[in-house]
Amino acid sequence: MSDLIREAPIGQLLRFLTKNKVLKYPEEIPGFQLPESYKTILNAADSKNIASSRSDSEQGEKSAKGVEDFPELQHRVTTRSIRSGDIEAPTALTHIRTREGTKPYTEERLEIEAELQVERTKSLAIAPQTTSDGNILVDWYTTDDAANPQNWSNGKRGFVAMLICAYTFAVYTGSAIYTSGEAGVIKEFGVSPTDASLPLSLYVLAYGLGPLIFAPLSEIPVVGRSPVYAVTMFIFVILSIPTALVQNFAGLLVLRFLQGFFGSPCLANGGATMQDMYSLIKLPYALTLWVSAAYCGPSLGPLLSGFAVMAKGWRWSLWEILWVAGPVFVLMFLLVPETSTPNILLRRAKRLRALTGDSRLRSQSEIDQRNIKPSKVIISALIKPLEITIKDPAMAFVNLYTALVYGIYYSFFEVFPLVYPPFYHFTLGTVGVLFSCILVACALGALAYIAYLYFYLVPDILAHGLRAQEHRLVPALVASFLPPAGLFIFAWTARPDLPWIASVIGIVVYGGSSFIIFQCVFVYVPLSYPQYAASLFAANDLFRSALACGSILFARPLFVNLGVDRGVSLLAGLSIVGIFGMFTLYYKGASLRARSKFAMS
Repeated sequence: MSDLIREAPIGQLLRFLTKNKVLKYPEEIPGFQLPESYKTILNAADSKNIASSRSDSEQGEKSAKGVEDFPELQHRVTTRSIRSGDIEAPTALTHIRTREGTKPYTEERLEIEAELQVERTKSLAIAPQTTSDGNILVDWYTTDDAANPQNWSNGKRGFVAMLICAYTFAVYTGSAIYTSGEAGVIKEFGVSPTDASLPLSLYVLAYGLGPLIFAPLSEIPVVGRSPVYAVTMFIFVILSIPTALVQNFAGLLVLRFLQGFFGSPCLANGGATMQDMYSLIKLPYALTLWVSAAYCGPSLGPLLSGFAVMAKGWRWSLWEILWVAGPVFVLMFLLVPETSTPNILLRRAKRLRALTGDSRLRSQSEIDQRNIKPSKVIISALIKPLEITIKDPAMAFVNLYTALVYGIYYSFFEVFPLVYPPFYHFTLGTVGVLFSCILVACALGALAYIAYLYFYLVPDILAHGLRAQEHRLVPALVASFLPPAGLFIFAWTARPDLPWIASVIGIVVYGGSSFIIFQCVFVYVPLSYPQYAASLFAANDLFRSALACGSILFARPLFVNLGVDRGVSLLAGLSIVGIFGMFTLYYKGASLRARSKFAMS
């Protein structure tokens, strides 16, 4: 528990205020013994017996002097005492390939993780490498180093994953929790129904813009993920207070936008945190849980606020954001540790320099970021996603299709009030309960996808390795037929002469199939474009949020003017295009990737 608190924001703050006198790391405790492999390299750094060398100019590439055939290998040295002055010399050299030296979502990463799974059980010492200019690269001490998030216990990783999911749920719930209070906003500020939906649409737009800034910011080694979570979530919680008290409509719009923007790191970095902790085989399970939190959050917002708004007024829905997000922030501040490997090793290198007084001890991330300017990283993060989307037809389809599916999902918040109160005489609170059908849809979709992972995909990967990227789209080929079917069911059964459950079945069909499509597409993208995965996810977030923002505004006029049946049928017709696109991507994806300068063949 002390390790968890020490790595959490509260621990780092206490260490800063006390100048590192509390919650000390092992390297700061008197009597700490430097690993023998480090002593060997330090003492022999200027001799010809150095085990390996690596050039600073090869950013992120781990290449070893004398082992050119294995440029990504890390070295483990077993030593015996040879009295030559006070120097202990390496006598045997074994190669251990490292996870950090590879691109995520690749066959190489999969192979290395399988090897490390075995090596962890042996607690093998990992010797540091040296660069051509004499720097000694700080790495994990052993293959089962407790500081490595990949080595944390299942309980610790599960606890951190659950907190990230709770964080994601709180932010996403904050979007649609407002919808129950729209009638109150119309009455108090004298605005139109379309204007009253702006606080929801701006919130959704803002949490699509945030990842363009916060995703690259968390990848800067000196920053890491935990500080970004802590600072932005604190601002999110504080903003919840004036948002609930604001006395003019313009102020409400600004505050809701800022809320969405500062809540967006859960969307920008949540998946990256899961990747830090879980191997390529286990990661899909963790991501399914995390996506479920994001998918269910908006649907449960009206459920949480519906009856409260009826009893206490529209501002009550905004106070509920504070009550949900406040406890989550406290838990995150106290218990969410840093998971970014570059950040963890950078801070370890600083402690080892303080311990030994040897300035040659550096982390790879310190060397890499010498030529990296934060402004350059952010500008690249803003431009690269749009460039790839424009120039790569596969990514253009993925972004447009997922944006359409997500936009239709948010249009439900406008169509439900037009169907169930007038046709079935549901109250505001009962309409909120009805949104739980999306929770059912998500549960069914998640169970189906997890069954696919457990019974087919994971065994297939273990037996045959990673197949062509399009193999991951097989569930989406089947699921792509269901969103149009679900929408048509809803469109033509949402009428007073038919039971309300008939139209709800259509929503469940749409919601469950959309969940599976999202899972398949979100795996296909990083497998095909591993070097641009972060940028592409940020671009996809932006596209989805932008169209969702627009759909919230155009949905009500669309349904009022065309009628619910024709309006929803129009959206169903548009989603049919996704069927052809998905099959085209499956059969022609390889040729598209071969012509793309961004994709991995």
